[in-house]
Amino acid sequence: MDNRKWLTMDGNEAAAHASYAFTEVATIYPITPSSVMPEHVDEWATAGRKNIFGQEVQVTEMQSEAGAAGAFHGSLVAGALTTTFTASQGLLLMIPNIYKVAGERLPGVLHVSARALASHALSIFGDHSDVLACRQTGACMLCESSVQEVMDLAPVAHMAAIEGRLPFINFFDGFRTSHEIQKIRTWDYADLDEMVNHEAIQAFRDGSNNPNHPREMGSAQNPDIFFQAREACNTAYNEMPAIVQKYMDKVNAKIGTDYKLFNYYGDPEAESVIIAMGSANETIEETIERPAPRSA
Repeated sequence: MDNRKWLTMDGNEAAAHASYAFTEVATIYPITPSSVMPEHVDEWATAGRKNIFGQEVQVTEMQSEAGAAGAFHGSLVAGALTTTFTASQGLLLMIPNIYKVAGERLPGVLHVSARALASHALSIFGDHSDVLACRQTGACMLCESSVQEVMDLAPVAHMAAIEGRLPFINFFDGFRTSHEIQKIRTWDYADLDEMVNHEAIQAFRDGSNNPNHPREMGSAQNPDIFFQAREACNTAYNEMPAIVQKYMDKVNAKIGTDYKLFNYYGDPEAESVIIAMGSANETIEETIERPAPRSA
């Protein structure tokens, strides 16, 4: 049975709705065009909205994105499922902490409305230069092409992060998707609660840094040991694509979609292909379906 409701919202609200279900702590700092996401989370928490754990999300606004990233890391270390929202230079300020979150295999999720980085001038409009600057941090990345996809797949980022024990940068195009208003079908939190791996959540909590079960972390290592530890985590990255597809399959079974790690659209015998991510895909699909012009 499909329990989803039709609602009108933009991409930012879709990401906020999906992420709220899995979030215990949200560490935030506003930056265009992502600010609407934490605004919704803060409003819902103040109004008493419950996540899948029956709790209101604890929202903490810091003094900058660097502070939000530090709190994001610390909250995850303490065993709370934590989310943040950002874009552009704000995401760059989080890079040092993303390295730590990935290296310590913590299941945090950063929702990013991808936006241009300031270079010769400031631009608030969308491109992928911010998320692509994070490729070597160790965070996994998941991209959506439309408002409905944001709603459908943002939970995959959270559920895969929890089971695979790696952080995710979940992103979509700033303004083009983040502020595009569409009538979409929204998740019922009972469905999300049914799909998530609760045993993995408990294992994450059991491994948290707690006075009742202390553990060593933050050591310094010489190159031989450091290199071995970095190589040891490769298995987690090798396993992650299958975990993501597993949760995409769960989404597909729930709502009748056909999400894959990469979806192909067009002639099966095409001689040329376009590889794209983000909102360009909808335009490409429309172009493929457009009849070829007749020759004069």
